[in-house]
Amino acid sequence: MLRTRRPLLALLLLGVLLAGGYLLSFVDADDPVPGAGPAATSAAPGADRSSGPAAAADGIRTVAAAALPAEARRVLRLIDAGGPFPYEQDGGVFGNVERLLPAQPRGWYREYTVPTPGERDRGARRIVAGRDGIRYYTADHYDSFARIDR
Repeated sequence: MLRTRRPLLALLLLGVLLAGGYLLSFVDADDPVPGAGPAATSAAPGADRSSGPAAAADGIRTVAAAALPAEARRVLRLIDAGGPFPYEQDGGVFGNVERLLPAQPRGWYREYTVPTPGERDRGARRIVAGRDGIRYYTADHYDSFARIDR
C-alpha cells in the first residue's frame, strides 16, 4: 500500500507546485518588495556616449538613439511602425521582474529583440518599450538598462 501512495503523493506535490507557480504568474511586477528602493542600473554598452546627464532622477542612464548599434535603430523604427517583427516573442510582455525599470502595472512594458550579428539565437540585446513611448536598451539581457534619448 505504501508503494502505491508514494507516486500519488509525488504527483500531488507536483500539482501543488505547478498550481502555485501559475498563481504567482498573476502577481504584478510593481508589488512592493520589502527593502527595495529605486534601482540604479549601470550603463549599457554605448551609454558612455550618452547625451544629457549621466543618470536621470530615477538613476537610469541615457543613451542617444544615434549611439545605439544599427540593429537597435532598425528595431526602434519597427516598433514605431508597429512591425512586422522578425521574432515571435517580439511585443511580448516584459515583466520587469528585475525591478530595474520604474514600477508600472503588468503589461506596461513590451520587449523586442535586437539581433546580434553572429548569434544563432535571439542573443542578449533587447529594447523594452513602455506604453508612454519611453524606450530602454539592454545589451546584457536585463542586467542593466539605458533610457534611449530620441
